[in-house]
Amino acid sequence: MNRLVLASLMALIIGTTAFAQQKRNTRVEIRGDKFYINGTPTYEGRTWKGHEIEGLLMNSRMVQGIFDDLNPETMGKWKYPDTGKWDPDRNTDEFIQNMENWKSHGMLSFTINLQGGSPEGYSRQQPWHNSAFTEKGELRPDFIARLEKILDKADELGMVPIVGFFYFGQDHRLEDEKAVINGVNNAMDWLHEKAYRNILVEINNECNIRYSHEILQPERVHELIKLAREKEKNGYSYYVSTSYGGGFVPLPNVVQTADFLLLHGNGVSDPDRIVAMVEETREVEGYRPMPILFNEDDHFDFDKDWNNFIAAVSAYASWGYFDFRMKDEGFEEGYQSVPVDWDIRSERKKGFFRLMKEITGY
Repeated sequence: MNRLVLASLMALIIGTTAFAQQKRNTRVEIRGDKFYINGTPTYEGRTWKGHEIEGLLMNSRMVQGIFDDLNPETMGKWKYPDTGKWDPDRNTDEFIQNMENWKSHGMLSFTINLQGGSPEGYSRQQPWHNSAFTEKGELRPDFIARLEKILDKADELGMVPIVGFFYFGQDHRLEDEKAVINGVNNAMDWLHEKAYRNILVEINNECNIRYSHEILQPERVHELIKLAREKEKNGYSYYVSTSYGGGFVPLPNVVQTADFLLLHGNGVSDPDRIVAMVEETREVEGYRPMPILFNEDDHFDFDKDWNNFIAAVSAYASWGYFDFRMKDEGFEEGYQSVPVDWDIRSERKKGFFRLMKEITGY
């Protein structure tokens, strides 16, 4: 066998192996206002107390799955109670260990963010440095390696992560608008390189809350949605959107550009207002049949007949749980507060998963 033939054969073998490594198990589609996984609507045929559940995507805010703190002055804040030290790999590993249990209760999606969220729940000052992006918008390999583990496990389990890029407490870590655009391009290129087909993209969490860069603010964020949507490889492009702060109805520029719409229920204590938000969203200029998801809501009352979760479902909108460790609460509380107990131990967590399991029929 001459060298040219041998080289061609080796190239074919390498290429075939690479393709095999990228073969994915889970594919999400949006058809009208419903989500489909591998060609079948989610929660196929399911109704609950007269409400249609088929096509929804129940979720939870789990944004700290790849968290780390690059600020030596604050990294000591996140010590595990049993070891007295912080460990980002332990955090990701324990996240992954619990994913199958989450799904067994009907949770098909979760939001994870490349810049996390406030590890204290709500914080105006955020001196910690938690960003998968460098100041130029390049991807940090250690953060991305942890993300890959989570997304690979989600693909294996048939879950659909919502991958957020930017967070208002950390977007200033990118030096300018060019870096933000670089960040979107690099993150999208990486998703395409890994050939994930089970991902929804959220450009930034709550675009109308204190962002440093204008392109991440409400008037211009649709430019980044468009940029991400137009990224295509092998005929495939990702579904993209952004979210707003609690109680806010999406603006026309986002409604007209996005593939699905993200609402937040924070600050909305009346479940009737949750229904009204969904109805108002469907009236925004440019709306056409598309999924509406709450992917953050810090209201609970899961034992009551009428709560924000049930209200969203009654309006045919998916709902997402947001929980943080409140003052003087134990380690088992909250999915946003670092260090995180990713298990289902607290009464709040149990209440959410119990109601979700009932609603989805899992």
